[in-house]
Amino acid sequence: MTSFLSFSAISAHPPTFSGASFRPRSFSPRLFKSCVKCTYAEAGLSSDSWSAPIDIVADVKSERVVVLGGNGFVGSAICKAAISNGIEVVSVSRSGRPNFQDSWLDQVTWVTGDVFYLNWDEVLLGATAVVSTIGGFGNEEQMKRINGEANVTAVNAAKDFGVPKFVLITVHDYNLPPFILSSGYFTGKRNAEAELLSKYPTSGVVLRPGFIYGKRKVNGIEVPLDLVGEPLDKIYDSAERFIRPLRSLPASDLILAPPVNVDDLALAVINAIKDDDFFGIFTIEQIKEAAAKMRV
Repeated sequence: MTSFLSFSAISAHPPTFSGASFRPRSFSPRLFKSCVKCTYAEAGLSSDSWSAPIDIVADVKSERVVVLGGNGFVGSAICKAAISNGIEVVSVSRSGRPNFQDSWLDQVTWVTGDVFYLNWDEVLLGATAVVSTIGGFGNEEQMKRINGEANVTAVNAAKDFGVPKFVLITVHDYNLPPFILSSGYFTGKRNAEAELLSKYPTSGVVLRPGFIYGKRKVNGIEVPLDLVGEPLDKIYDSAERFIRPLRSLPASDLILAPPVNVDDLALAVINAIKDDDFFGIFTIEQIKEAAAKMRV
């Protein structure tokens, strides 16, 4: 049986697009900070008994993000970064809460579900953004379904519900030849991008990283991808002016595309959520610039 990577919010069951229905909404309720000030005198009570004003302040998080595949390598980094930036987080995946321990996990709402069969009205209630990390490998049809149809379903659900922003994590094309880019993996991802940008022309965000490194947990075991990725990242930074001209060669980016730290990718997502002027397709270099902006 073929195993998939980073597709924890979908199943292998065939989609039922014709039967799917989502309640259209013209807006998504935004949470906000409100301050109400009044005196008992204004309320018609005796000023002899009450004279001091009463301040009522409701401090509520202004953003609520739904992360599809939130318990995966990239998804969990996004959830953690969102919590650190005061954003309320709901994660949707087939396996629910991750099997490792960390203090921020208790601050996330973990939903077990499949994007093809979700009750979107419950999941998207109050959401100001959706982030999808769904993607994976398999045979041609499986890759089209995982990388394409699953994300298209999510985009349409979010749009119909009235969620104002959608962020999609896809992949750099590595300057690969057309016959490889026509595979189910890349075709699915590009179909999802096209759907997103058509439904969210001024607020949809596509992030195209290459190799993503960091400390990845697999079945509770930490895989230190940063031992490879971090030195490579430094080499690329120091030799950029020599490498850049070579990147125009076919398939050269399989070797020459700089890797991306998973925490930088997560910060770029947070920047996309918070910045209304941040939309469109973003390259590896632009992802790093967005992360640097958040770090400042």
